[in-house]
Amino acid sequence: MQPTPDNYTRRNWLKQTLTHSLALAGASQLGISLPSTCAADSKPAENAPTLLLRSGWQTVNIGDIGHSPGILKLLEVYAPDFRIILWPNSVDRGVEPMLQKRFPHLKIVKGRLSRDGKLDSPELEEAFEQADFFLHGSGPSVVSRRELAHWDKVTGKPYGIYGVTVSEVTPELHRLLSGADFIYTRETSSLKNLKVAKVTSPEQDFAPDATFAIDLTDDPKAKAFQQKHQLEPGQYLCAVPRLRYTPYHKIHKGSRWSKEKIAEVESVNQQYQEIDHAKLRAAIIKWVRTSGQKAVVCPEMTYQTEIIQPLVIDPLPEDVKAKVVAHDQYWLPDEAGSLYRDASAVVSMECHSPIIACAHGTPGLYVRQPTDTIKGQMWYDIGLADWTFEIDEVNQQQIADRAIAVYENYDQSLEKLKTVMESISARQKRTMQVVRQAVLKAHTS
Repeated sequence: MQPTPDNYTRRNWLKQTLTHSLALAGASQLGISLPSTCAADSKPAENAPTLLLRSGWQTVNIGDIGHSPGILKLLEVYAPDFRIILWPNSVDRGVEPMLQKRFPHLKIVKGRLSRDGKLDSPELEEAFEQADFFLHGSGPSVVSRRELAHWDKVTGKPYGIYGVTVSEVTPELHRLLSGADFIYTRETSSLKNLKVAKVTSPEQDFAPDATFAIDLTDDPKAKAFQQKHQLEPGQYLCAVPRLRYTPYHKIHKGSRWSKEKIAEVESVNQQYQEIDHAKLRAAIIKWVRTSGQKAVVCPEMTYQTEIIQPLVIDPLPEDVKAKVVAHDQYWLPDEAGSLYRDASAVVSMECHSPIIACAHGTPGLYVRQPTDTIKGQMWYDIGLADWTFEIDEVNQQQIADRAIAVYENYDQSLEKLKTVMESISARQKRTMQVVRQAVLKAHTS
């Protein structure tokens, strides 16, 4: 069935099944008594088990931002009686108030581990003293290995790693990984790397990126954008562009990239930008012409606001261009969550926009570039191979045909997504059970 305003209500019901009922059922099966109101409304006791969460790697990417609210939601559901202290690398661009609004009892501590091996803020030192357990959150690697090693050295207290990619295991990383109570990688490729490296942590398994648990929304902002561009809920496609390599030398002023690396990145991006975005445009063209719906081109990263118009919208045929709008301002995952939730589908050359879409009950299709790390294996691991495209192995028509098949078989697409999200929920429940027991053991030791 094609998406219409009538069955948009049905999709909302399916979304609730995915993101609310399953999670609460999982918590009750763990023997946790949740308050009658949202768990976020109940403040943990002062002597509660305390977890120090290291997450929030950067704010120029809504995917990197999304790791934190994802794992915080899982902890809210499966460990509502714990005190959670978030130690972020970065919470600027409005991320901190967004997190505090959704998780009002969350304590956020600021500070760095200086080059001389000392914590540079009293509140961070206090967090190290109070916390029973250190949890390294989802990310493209064990991003905070230096801070994790410091925790291990100065406290001797246990730690675990949840939802990371591990591409290479150095001797120092091997020691840290082997000392973890558990390691959950966000795709099975990383899990195989742990096996090959003979990492000896007692618990090693696959747990998808924590962003799959995200539930952030900003309906007022999304509604204002929808009204401005006459977008009806359930009646538009979202599309996300991407260059082969993220141009970090333009994003971060302090980039230490060599002239040679910059030249290589810009050369590869220039070589493939039209080839790649022609394939994204083909999906937009077929969607608009077949469905009659509009399309929104959105950013996942800050730099993409500058490529939306020239690489995606400007080259479109005039009849299609009239129904395509740009979200050409960088945003946060709460506004993206609302816009993606209300979309018919999301087709993205970035990994995390379709994750956010799926978390909100909307089919997410991932067009993967070979430069985008082994994290793409996650889509095959969770059972969405049919919605995953290796960009160099498919032509424009194949992506367009698969996208429109989601539209033309919409009920089946929603059922497919429901099955996938139920499987993810079950895996989250099992792995968070291990996290919970590890923290409780540390607290009582």
